[in-house]
Amino acid sequence: MKSLKKDLVAVTKELKALTKKTEKIMKAVDKLEKAQAVKKPTTKAKTTKKAPAKKAAAKKATALTATDQILKIIKRAKKGVDVPTLIKKTGFADKKVRNIVFRSSKQGKIKKAGRGIYVAA
Repeated sequence: MKSLKKDLVAVTKELKALTKKTEKIMKAVDKLEKAQAVKKPTTKAKTTKKAPAKKAAAKKATALTATDQILKIIKRAKKGVDVPTLIKKTGFADKKVRNIVFRSSKQGKIKKAGRGIYVAA
């Protein structure tokens, strides 16, 4: 009985200590939430007005698909281009370049000028 009573007293002390710690943590969280609530509207207002317009314009100007890059190289070459040259210039994998060339020739965007040589249609 005595040991049970000692255990219960020890448990109640630990529970009181834990409740104090959780109260401190809750106060700290409340302070952080208030600080973030004050800071967020000012930063959002500044970034939402200026940044998205610049990002959207930059993406549209520089975003070329892999197919567009390969077609651009083929159009620049008057005598035509072979697949190894396309791989060197683009840095794409062999299979990717061959698939793009095949698809583009089926769509009529490029034509075969000879064995392995492709020119713009």
